Amino acid sequence: MMRTHLCGELRPDQIDQTVTVAGWVNKRREHSQHLAFVDLRDHSGIVQCVVDNSVDVRSEYVVKITGTVTARPEGTTNDSLGTGQIEITDVTVEVLSAAEPPPFPLDDRADDVDEMVRLRHRYLDLRRERMQRNLRVRSQVNTAVRAAMIRQQFVEVETPMLMPATPEGAREFIVPSRQRPGSFYALPQSPQLYKQLLMVGGVDRYFQIARCLRDEDLRADRQYEFMQLDMEMSFVEVDDVLNAVEQTVLDAAELVTGERPDPVQRITWHDAMNTYGIDKPDLRFGMELVELTGVFASTDFKAFASAESIKGINAKGAAADWGRNKLDGLTDTAKSFGAKGMVWMKVGSDPESGDLSLDSPVAKFLSDVEQKALIDRTDAESGDLLLLIADDWLTTCEVLGELRNRLGRPPVSQGPYRYVWVVDFPLFVGVDDATGLPRPGHHPFCHPHPEDIGLLDDPEKMASDPMSVRAWAYDLVLNGWELGSGSIRIHDAELQQKVFAILGIDEVEAEARFGFFLNPFRYGAPPHGGFAYGIDRLAAILAGEENIREVIAFPKPQSGLDPMTAAPGEIDAEILRELGLRVLPQTD
Repeated sequence: MMRTHLCGELRPDQIDQTVTVAGWVNKRREHSQHLAFVDLRDHSGIVQCVVDNSVDVRSEYVVKITGTVTARPEGTTNDSLGTGQIEITDVTVEVLSAAEPPPFPLDDRADDVDEMVRLRHRYLDLRRERMQRNLRVRSQVNTAVRAAMIRQQFVEVETPMLMPATPEGAREFIVPSRQRPGSFYALPQSPQLYKQLLMVGGVDRYFQIARCLRDEDLRADRQYEFMQLDMEMSFVEVDDVLNAVEQTVLDAAELVTGERPDPVQRITWHDAMNTYGIDKPDLRFGMELVELTGVFASTDFKAFASAESIKGINAKGAAADWGRNKLDGLTDTAKSFGAKGMVWMKVGSDPESGDLSLDSPVAKFLSDVEQKALIDRTDAESGDLLLLIADDWLTTCEVLGELRNRLGRPPVSQGPYRYVWVVDFPLFVGVDDATGLPRPGHHPFCHPHPEDIGLLDDPEKMASDPMSVRAWAYDLVLNGWELGSGSIRIHDAELQQKVFAILGIDEVEAEARFGFFLNPFRYGAPPHGGFAYGIDRLAAILAGEENIREVIAFPKPQSGLDPMTAAPGEIDAEILRELGLRVLPQTD
């Protein structure tokens, strides 16, 4: 080997040993007329080497240094470094590769560099301690996930990257076929089709750390390309799937942090919306939604009297931070989320009696009894800020959920890891205005909750309250990020046709759209269910990052244009001809 030790692993135990280390020059400092200090860096850390001042090495030179490990002189130790008690002396230096000055500093100062500059020189950005740590966190996550699945007797199977375009789901990346001009493959949004066919094929327990691709707008938790743990199980119910997945995420957190999180809490979709206003709740902070409809059951305030649902949140101690202009802006934000308006109230107190009072443009329209009940119900104290929404139930929940996150949510990486399962999602999410038919909440193959299957035969119920039918579907959420989702699948042809009929899909259309997928089920499909979650998202949270780009070696920026490779780019005309393609002129 070219080296005997990594830079960051040397300790006082190696004193008097002759060692060889190799890496990049992190910094060179003049010590005297004859000596200089060279901080040598590799992925494991930094070690100080004492070199002859005549040695010509500069920042980011790649060098090999051989010398003797020595205790640092008294008063010169560095407790912030693992190698801070020692240095390497009596060295010989071999320059393996000279280097030009990098376009930005390869330390914490790079965090303030424009992201496009970092991504254009990603190969340099990856040398930084932060990026080295993040990639190793990601590797640990993969290791823990794979080990947990194998321990539970799952079989790792690779599914195709070239597949037929599917009629459902997100926008796909399309690949032209050279051998069949005018025909196209699609890159997989997920292995959903194949993993369910693996269950038909008797594999029983499948998993894959799968690469998936979706041609959707990029954001902090979304890339064109992403990796997910994909799994499917036969002869199972919901608890079986949840328990299997739970092992992987808890093992991953334990391997990365050294501590095992608490068991994953479970909450129904209805309770999540009612309490947190969102189906991916962040459990690290309070500010829960408070039910207030009964408080204003007999109110004379018109905006409340006509509302189906009234709820509020209490931003503890926030009244002084929100002036009238900021509150007007927050009201506009609530309207942008779908609310007709927002009522705010600042809680104050009489300096002599200590009695609480409400300062709000609408306070004069509320009776003393209503004001007192509001204060009691929200557990309000002087200095609190109350925000109220009155609308239909779902809008009220969703708007307050957004406001709750805006006012109280800590950074995604801060605080404990609070996993939560959200279960019992609605099978249908309202009615399509154009067709008058229920809209599926997930894909149309999601199994209805067994207790609600009878509602599918009640046309009046389906027309008036389609959201009353629960799905055997579930999401996994961590610190307010949705990691992934899954469901028990329909494996019974009669039930599948019943769901299709409710969605307005007749047998002819079902065969045309889904026949390639459903026909194999005629040969005996076991009850089965599965799940998939984003490895990138899990790794980002465990690494303390707010954007999954920071745990991906070569990500795309939000524009989708790779600044390092300039992809996507034009294709040679001869290649287009072989593929039977012609690029149309761009239009304004």
